[in-house]
Amino acid sequence: MEENLDAAIESLLNVEKQMRLAGDVAGTKKAVLDIVELCYKARAWKTLNDQIVLLSKRRGQLKQAVTAMVQKAMQYIDDTPDLETRIELIKTLNNVSAGKIYVEIERARLIKKLAKIKEDQGLIAEAADLMQEIAVETFGAMAKTEKIAFILEQVRLCLDRQDYVRAQILSRKISPRVFDADTSKEKKKPKEGDNIVQEAPADIPSLLELKRIYFELMIRYHSHNNDYLEICRSYKAIYDIPSVKEDPAQWIPVLRKICWYLVLAPHDPMQSSLLNSTLEDKNLSELANFRLMLKQLVTMEVIHWANLWEMYKDEFENEKNLLGGSLGPKAAEDLKLRIIEHNILVVSKYYSRITLKRLSELLCLSLQEAEKHLSDMVVSKALVAKIDRPMGIVCFQRAKDSNDILNSWAMNLEKLLDLVEKSCHQIHKETMIHKAVLKA
Repeated sequence: MEENLDAAIESLLNVEKQMRLAGDVAGTKKAVLDIVELCYKARAWKTLNDQIVLLSKRRGQLKQAVTAMVQKAMQYIDDTPDLETRIELIKTLNNVSAGKIYVEIERARLIKKLAKIKEDQGLIAEAADLMQEIAVETFGAMAKTEKIAFILEQVRLCLDRQDYVRAQILSRKISPRVFDADTSKEKKKPKEGDNIVQEAPADIPSLLELKRIYFELMIRYHSHNNDYLEICRSYKAIYDIPSVKEDPAQWIPVLRKICWYLVLAPHDPMQSSLLNSTLEDKNLSELANFRLMLKQLVTMEVIHWANLWEMYKDEFENEKNLLGGSLGPKAAEDLKLRIIEHNILVVSKYYSRITLKRLSELLCLSLQEAEKHLSDMVVSKALVAKIDRPMGIVCFQRAKDSNDILNSWAMNLEKLLDLVEKSCHQIHKETMIHKAVLKA
């Protein structure tokens, strides 16, 4: 059997040589594919690997023949008898396609398959290193969805190996705006000379599914840094996906997470904007408790921490059993901190000066804790305040700049001179009228 195979391969190699030297693309392609198919049917995997290497290295080998050979051999990967043979075939095809721009897409797919095998074996670091070798964003002929799926796989493997710096660098290759592109528009026909973009394989998810995967990975990344506002924005993007909005079983847990992370996020203009837009959402009326919690944050009134925690403690614990898991180890402490910050901002709105003793009573904290939280807010520039420690007084008035004082003084002086001028004019007018009456 083996002798017959060798003889058949030898005769086909002669045919391939004649076709190649004659520059016959179709003939060369057919001969190469026949050799590959012959080895596959005979289940001679080692011979198949040897022939792939041999054919790719032949002098003046045609690009079309190499491309067809690699594509054909890739179809046989799943039919290999064992894992070792599969890895050997993938590595052979990988070596053949290395450095050849016309089979770069095939090489990327091969690397992805090899990385999957490594991951299944528990070698996550090796799988991540393999995937990082390929820069798919430079591949002009690769479909957009396949590019995004490949980069997302790179990000996921980096997060799995806890390489957060590289995960962030890779995630920046994808602009979130790409998910909002209108896929229903007709594709333009490629002009002559343009690269023809290949169709994405059937196992590649749609753009909206990729959007969800992307933001779920971003949630994982931001959870590492406890960046609550960014986590909230990622959940908001998932919430806006039409398939999620239509299914209450999906949007309710996502909307709950949005509410929690909004409360946990530090006070800034972006947080305020998101807070108000979430409150206007009609779906929030179905989550009455969360609507009330957000309402309390928007209202400029002091929130009593003990009452709030008693009311929402069970909801907070329930998050562990819902989509996205618990809110993180520091969430309970951060929630208390946000309520204290909210209360300090409320106090600063209503008071220009207040004693530390009264402030600590309003915040339900000790004097030292009240002073510490106030100082932290001043340092982070969330608030302008001065503490007179000997007197125990906090002053919330902004210190005026010398230029501002001079400007206000100049304006006041101007107003005074205007009034004097008007008064003089009125006196002069009255005198003239009086004189006229006397003369008459």
